[in-house]
Amino acid sequence: MKALILVGGYGTRLRPLTFKCPKPLVEFANKPILMHQIEALVKVGVQEIILAINYQPDTMKDQINKLQDLYKVKIICSQETEPLGTAGPIRLAKDHIIKDNPDGLFFVLNSDIICEFPLDKLLQFHKQHNHEGTIFVNEVDDPSKYGVILADENGRIKDFIEKPQEFISNKINSGLYLFNISMIDRIPLKPTSIEREIFPIMAKEGQLYQYILPGFWKDVGQPKDYLAGTVLILESYRTHTPDTLAKGNNIVGNVLIDTSAQIDPNAVIGPNVIIGPDCQVKEGVRLKNCVLLKGAIINANTWINESIIGWSSTVGKWVRIEGVSVLGEDVQVKDEVFINQSFILPHRGITNNIYNKNTVIM
Repeated sequence: MKALILVGGYGTRLRPLTFKCPKPLVEFANKPILMHQIEALVKVGVQEIILAINYQPDTMKDQINKLQDLYKVKIICSQETEPLGTAGPIRLAKDHIIKDNPDGLFFVLNSDIICEFPLDKLLQFHKQHNHEGTIFVNEVDDPSKYGVILADENGRIKDFIEKPQEFISNKINSGLYLFNISMIDRIPLKPTSIEREIFPIMAKEGQLYQYILPGFWKDVGQPKDYLAGTVLILESYRTHTPDTLAKGNNIVGNVLIDTSAQIDPNAVIGPNVIIGPDCQVKEGVRLKNCVLLKGAIINANTWINESIIGWSSTVGKWVRIEGVSVLGEDVQVKDEVFINQSFILPHRGITNNIYNKNTVIM
């Protein structure tokens, strides 16, 4: 069995983090987003993974080699010379997908998606209905913000409705699919939307089914959603693998801390905090709803809430950072600075307060 991951473009929504590395290699819960997906695919029996990419392929090569060795799975790249949308990359990778694939099946995943990846359930349901495609769907509270999916009691998709003003369904496309290889011939080798151009035809022909995704789901492709996804995955760890979470008198709620991080016992951490490898958190620090990436140093008596601190960044004493702020790699923040809802590019020094929201420091 094979899988294709739509790695895609430039990761502009997650800048300034993606100035350092491609979005799939940005750590989420202390491992690259891509690693979460590869782990799940290998677990369900996938033996070859194709990455549909058009940005920074050389940057990914070393990491791909490490992941191949770690998971004993073949990983290859299918590189677009022009953006091909959400369906075109499948057609471009046709030869890779169908070669040595006796199951005649392949998964497709959007690279921004994080969930519990119960791909075994998707595979079982797909084999049961024996049609061309299955979509994992997610149930949302406010379907008026999305295009929703209408299906019958057996899961056969009947129609797609864009942003309905009256309630007709609360199920949306989660960006996780399983297909028979025959569906590839539906896609022309040109920029094509799988959601708008391919799925409606498959549904009209009775070849497309839905399966409700159990557990949480989040597209983590921009900072606000990345932080919301952190809350969800930590709660999932609390439910399924509670021993992975930190414990202690200074820990509040769900917190994940790499074993190499150094945390002062007088720092208060949580809830909803992830601290990466080689980080240092000094005395009197208060962290809530935030992520520290590898090598970040937070000096004494600093407050950070709803923010992401980039790799090897140093935050001074008595600093306050909040409002979904994002520090890129190697940002240096001086003592007693206030940063509010700002985006700071890599290798910058911050010596003055930033009060205005949505400020970008270049």
